[in-house]
Amino acid sequence: MFTRTELELLTIQQLRILCNRYGLRPTGNSGYKVSYITTLMAFPILALQQLEEGRGLKVPSFINLQVMGTALDEMNTPTDEQIALIRISMEGRRMNYPDRYNQEKLLAMYHAKVHLEEAIDGLSRQ
Repeated sequence: MFTRTELELLTIQQLRILCNRYGLRPTGNSGYKVSYITTLMAFPILALQQLEEGRGLKVPSFINLQVMGTALDEMNTPTDEQIALIRISMEGRRMNYPDRYNQEKLLAMYHAKVHLEEAIDGLSRQ
C-alpha cells in the first residue's frame, strides 16, 4: 500500500493526517515518525491476517446465505405495473396521500430487494 520511502518523505503532521484518514493510531510514541510509518505499513497485512483468523468482518455461513436467498425468493418479482410505478417514483413523482405511503413502501421494498441481490452476489463470490 505505502512504501517506506514515500512515508519517510512525509512530515509527522502529514503522517498523522494519513492515520486519521484511515482511523489508525500510531504504534508507540506519537512524537516519532517511525510510530506512524510502522502503523501505515503494517495495517494492510494485519487486516488480512485478522480476516484469515476469523476476527472482525466474516463471511456468513452457507446456511445463512441460503436463508437470505429464501428471503429474496419470498419477495418475488414486481409486476409490470409495479415496475412502472417504481420507475416513475425514481423520477421523483409522488402519488397523493394516503396512496403515497404504499408507493413509498413499494419503492423501499424494491430497493431492499436490489440490495439483498447485490449482497448475496457479493458474498457468493467467496
